[in-house]
Parts: sequence; structure tokens; C-alpha cells
Amino acid sequence: MSRYVLLATAINTEKARSEWIIAPLLAELKFQFKDQVSLFSGIEFNLDPSDGLKGRCDFIISKSGTQLSLTAPVMMLVEAKNENLIAGIPPCVAEMIAAQRFNERKGRPLPALYGAVTTGSLWLFLKLEGQQVFADGTEYSIQSAEKILGILKAIALS
Repeated sequence: MSRYVLLATAINTEKARSEWIIAPLLAELKFQFKDQVSLFSGIEFNLDPSDGLKGRCDFIISKSGTQLSLTAPVMMLVEAKNENLIAGIPPCVAEMIAAQRFNERKGRPLPALYGAVTTGSLWLFLKLEGQQVFADGTEYSIQSAEKILGILKAIALS
């Protein structure tokens, strides 16, 4: 990871951080859980356009091994932001609400849905239970990639 972090931070764009830090970390989660989770990047998630729940998600993780198309239940969304975690919270929460509705419509609701806002270097985790959103009070540094991967694993197992 350290080589990728150095490259991504040297390029210093949201796209570079997404490709060189976030994607490899999420891919590691996918590979460790094999057919238990699927990972999607940059797909349209237009659930309720009239409610503003539409757009392209940076990353979606589903508790389904089906990789060819997004299937319920969606368990986590990751919003990549360039240098501003706080600005990423509202779009991430909107994506989480859309995923919650998606899961319910597909008959696969989850007790909690998770989100993460990340610059690649820093990660902030969110949780949606019912209509309440909770933010982890800790920002996790990519220098603790094992800790971040551990949180992602715990979410996948929940």
C-alpha cells in the first residue's frame, strides 16, 4: 500500500487517490471474501430521482457474490472526496438512503447500512439505522490500512 499511497498523494487528484488507494483496499476486501461480496465502481444508482436519490456512486459493496450486476443487499457505499471529508458526508448519506430503499424494494433489508467518506489518506465511517445516521468520531489514516481493512471486514460480516 505504501507505494500506492506515495504515488496517489504525489499526483494529488481525487481520481488518483480513488484508483491507487481506495480501489486496491476495497479489492482486497472483495478478494478476501471471495463470493460473499461484490464490488462496483462508478455505476449509476438512480433510485428515486424525484427525491434527489440519483447519480453515480464512487464505490458500492454488496453482500452478494453476483459480480455481473448490482443485487441486494447493498451494505456499504464509499464516497471519495479530494481533501474534504466533511463535504463528502451529505452525498454519502444520500447514497446510503438510496441503498436502504433499494434493499427494501428488493425484499433484502439490512438492520444497518454503512458508508465511508474518504480522501484515500483519511477514512470516516458512517452508519444508517432506520432514519438515524451515526458518524464514527475517529478519522482513520491510511497508515493504519490494516485497521481500515478490519473495519471493512467487520461490516462485511455484520
